[in-house]
Amino acid sequence: MDLFQHGPGDLRELRETAPVHRDGCTGLWLVSRYDDVRAALADPRRFRPDNALDAVVPIPGPVLRVLARAGFSLPPTLANNGTATHADLRRLVARFLTPARVAALGPRVAELTRERLDRLSGHADLHPALARDLPAVVLLEALGIRDVDVTALKAWSTASLELFWGDVTPGRQRELAGPAAAFHRWLTSRIRAADGGDDLFGALRAAGVPPRDAAGLCYFLLIAGQETTTQLLCAVFHAVLRHGDLWSRLDEPGFAAACVEEVLRREPPVTTWRRVTAEPVTLSGVDLPAGAPLLLMLMGSGSDPEVFDDPERFCPARPNNHRHLAFGHGRHFCLGAGLARLEAEVVLRETARRFPDLRLASAEPPPLLNLLSFRAPLSVPVLLGEPAPLGEPAR
Repeated sequence: MDLFQHGPGDLRELRETAPVHRDGCTGLWLVSRYDDVRAALADPRRFRPDNALDAVVPIPGPVLRVLARAGFSLPPTLANNGTATHADLRRLVARFLTPARVAALGPRVAELTRERLDRLSGHADLHPALARDLPAVVLLEALGIRDVDVTALKAWSTASLELFWGDVTPGRQRELAGPAAAFHRWLTSRIRAADGGDDLFGALRAAGVPPRDAAGLCYFLLIAGQETTTQLLCAVFHAVLRHGDLWSRLDEPGFAAACVEEVLRREPPVTTWRRVTAEPVTLSGVDLPAGAPLLLMLMGSGSDPEVFDDPERFCPARPNNHRHLAFGHGRHFCLGAGLARLEAEVVLRETARRFPDLRLASAEPPPLLNLLSFRAPLSVPVLLGEPAPLGEPAR
């Protein structure tokens, strides 16, 4: 199975015939059943997160030197941290993403969405027009970080995703190392200049987190915290618009949120995540040695028929669709889950209110971002139809 191109049929075959399967090309053990994936995520002692942020394709020496000249380093911080420092660092970041703070951002997300929708008419691609930059703006505001060139941030973050999770050649690695190094250098300078203000950078300095560790933490936080929401928005638009009359129902109480959960269950932007065994373990009857690198198939687990009835059907009314593992599980559960859910729900509902007759411009499958752990449509071409009068709900 091609780990960068697999589909639902491949995942179904894995669950049914080889739920713990060693991939000969990468050496990764693919774990595809819901119970096994959840068990690995729930037990960081036996299934350590140390390899979670390792480059899929090892970075060669010349490229490492480009990164080293920028002071680039990725010490254990959040996603890859199995040490005792994880809990304090997580609590520090979580202060900016409490349920109350996230809920208070709802009107701001709606405002930003409406501003972007005001610019649209006729044909549009909702990826650049709406989904690409909005999550970055929201995340930066949530973290209190100001004076950021969002265009530069998006260029840095997309390059970093490809460098660490792409099936890339040495030549492409050299190209991607420049933006990744520039991002890390910018983070380090901003953190060193922080004066104990009310943003994340200031909080890290006030807590005494060394600049090297703080830059490593912020590097992937500012990437994953908005790139995956961009990907989720594109996936949500495609999924809802492909399924009958769902678009016309998005103003029903709770319906947009339920659609988002179904997309997270079936087509999550984070499709896989990695762990490494700390001791010999057994999963689905397969004995694994200590040090075995695992690839947890998050997307495949969301279609496990042992957990979800008729799992291939898109069903927003499904009573247990929130049981998916799209945001992980246990002590490393995604800190931004609430913010991502809020953004997807609000953006989806506001778009349907403004353009009640919106439809996909083509029945052809969209081009996809295909990285080891990230997958989503790269475009959402639509015909907008006539906008609803301001203040009028969708039909």
